[in-house]
Amino acid sequence: MTQEEWNKVIDVNLNSIYNVTKNALPLLQKNSRVISISSIVGLYGNFGQANYAASKAGIIGFTKSLAKELGKYGITVNAIAPGFIESDMSNKIPFLRKKIVEWIIPLKRIGKPEEVAYAAAFLASEDASYITGQVLSISGGLSI
Repeated sequence: MTQEEWNKVIDVNLNSIYNVTKNALPLLQKNSRVISISSIVGLYGNFGQANYAASKAGIIGFTKSLAKELGKYGITVNAIAPGFIESDMSNKIPFLRKKIVEWIIPLKRIGKPEEVAYAAAFLASEDASYITGQVLSISGGLSI
């Protein structure tokens, strides 16, 4: 991959988290929540996606470090690491390859966007007030 390809993915996926969080921090109050979106690729890597995997792994490290820094203010910081989720990107997977992906997922299907949204809503809720520095994998069991 070229330096430009590397930088573009790092800029979009990792530098954006820093920029948004840095600008949001002064607005956060006690009991606020910071929730980032990573990927199971950030946990396990993936062939041909070194830049994407590095950017998503960086989000995980950022999340864990920020959780330690903001805990004293009562602010929780967590990340969600989706696996294969229905999207424009997953819709472009060729039929046979998609069937193979579904076969290796223990729940035997690709996830739905609303399943990721439900996880984010939980992490944003008072029910998750003692959860911080965690990465929640929404992958149908692919990450076990």
